[in-house]
Amino acid sequence: MFLKNRILVARCVKYRYFCIQQYNFMSKRIYLLFSLILMLSGISAQHSKREFRAVWVATVANIDWPSQRNLTPKAQRDEMRTMLDGLVKNNINAIILQIRPTADTFYPSTIEPWSHWLTGKQGQRPNPYYDPLQFIIDEAHKRCIDVHAWLNPYRVTNSDNLNVLNKNHLYFKNKDLFVKYGDKYYFDPGLDETREFLNRVVEDVVERYDVDAVHFDDYFYPYRVANEEFPDELTFRKNPRGYASNQKNDWRRNNVNMVISELQHTIKELKPWVEFGISPFGVWRNDNVDASGSATRAGVQNYDDLYADILKWLKEGTIDYVVPQLYWEIGKKVADYEVLAKWWSDNSFGKNLYIGLYASQLGSPEANPAWRNGNELCRQLNVNKRFPLIDGAVFFSAKPFLKNKQNLNDSLQKNYYKYPAICPVNRNIEGETPAQPQNVKILRDGKDAYLIWDELNEEGGCQTAYYVVYAFKGRKVGDLNDPANIVTRTIENCIDLRELDKRFGGLYTFVVTAVNRFKHESIPTFGVTRRL
Repeated sequence: MFLKNRILVARCVKYRYFCIQQYNFMSKRIYLLFSLILMLSGISAQHSKREFRAVWVATVANIDWPSQRNLTPKAQRDEMRTMLDGLVKNNINAIILQIRPTADTFYPSTIEPWSHWLTGKQGQRPNPYYDPLQFIIDEAHKRCIDVHAWLNPYRVTNSDNLNVLNKNHLYFKNKDLFVKYGDKYYFDPGLDETREFLNRVVEDVVERYDVDAVHFDDYFYPYRVANEEFPDELTFRKNPRGYASNQKNDWRRNNVNMVISELQHTIKELKPWVEFGISPFGVWRNDNVDASGSATRAGVQNYDDLYADILKWLKEGTIDYVVPQLYWEIGKKVADYEVLAKWWSDNSFGKNLYIGLYASQLGSPEANPAWRNGNELCRQLNVNKRFPLIDGAVFFSAKPFLKNKQNLNDSLQKNYYKYPAICPVNRNIEGETPAQPQNVKILRDGKDAYLIWDELNEEGGCQTAYYVVYAFKGRKVGDLNDPANIVTRTIENCIDLRELDKRFGGLYTFVVTAVNRFKHESIPTFGVTRRL
């Protein structure tokens, strides 16, 4: 037993990926007065314990990571650790990592080549070798950050330069699967073979990696190129699937509908807890085209231009969450952020709704004054709080966080993401409650003290993702729904109480829960008290 305890101590010392938040207990009257002051100043006094706080990590064109194509694997790993550490400070609880930007990969695959955005040459593996996706999953999960695997379904190149493709790329093996539109190459969405291939790619990722979700963004059929029709007439004639010659647009939508439905089935057959989410362009349809659309006049519409019928997927449950990209400011005439936030809230059909925010626009000299003066994202986060069905936000992209554009980090840490938050339970997925942590106790080792408990050994979706530790002053357990009472989230079954000694004083009672892969939280185990 002594040896086991010493091992626990050693593990606890090694892993200190948690953030301790100082909080004050106020009387009810002072609390209400303070809340009123905050409301009057435009800052919400309430913080959510369940909230999705994510950042897109774009790899295409080296937007976020790695910063250059010629970095050594060590430099790549160092950059990622620095990025994740910075996100933890902002209490970000998920990243959406682009692992397949242009039909190439950031992980070893027998289906597609290594990405040239990673090593500088498509098909060339990292040297010295490592698996970037596995590394990032491990590092993110250590920090209790979920990883959503972001794949682009149809895009093959980012230009018309085919020389970037590896000689073993599928393009050279079967050119009939691809079309050129504008200056880029794409899989032909109308082909059965395209859907089958995409299912193989997603199946491979979900089966081999411990990802928390699969994610597609807004690139389905490509954005329109002026005076050029998407070259799928021959495919339509060969396989119209019952659609008449004047129904090609409906046929195109059906192509996307089929692959979305099939992918949901592929994912859930393997791992029911892995979510499938879509981040569409921010406007489904304008209301001058469809009365059920939004009061906007956007030049692009998902339904009509990208052939992505998002509302159908939400109604039918073929996706688990939606992240509309609302990249416009409040008050914009053709696409008002506030109008769209309400519209998506009214049309989420009971699925989890997160809002995509354009952090990269902050302080941009090309942007209009709303983005250059003050912090437009803070104003938008305040709008979101008015709609209870908005479950969180996703920021594009990671780079503004690294640069702290327009003091974004300071605003989040002080006013919006002051305390840790647990990702919301997905309303579209059934899941079980995890087992309750057992034998929570204080372990003393000389002058040192550790809070420890038995490690849970559940499997599948009930497997523990991390533990949540709460602390309450005195002997009485307070509100477990108040995130101010969360001391830490940790993948280890112990925490070092010496860290608390530096911040708290007096008698404290600790509570421990487990959160599983379905995002459900266990029954709390409480009653362990220690004087700090």
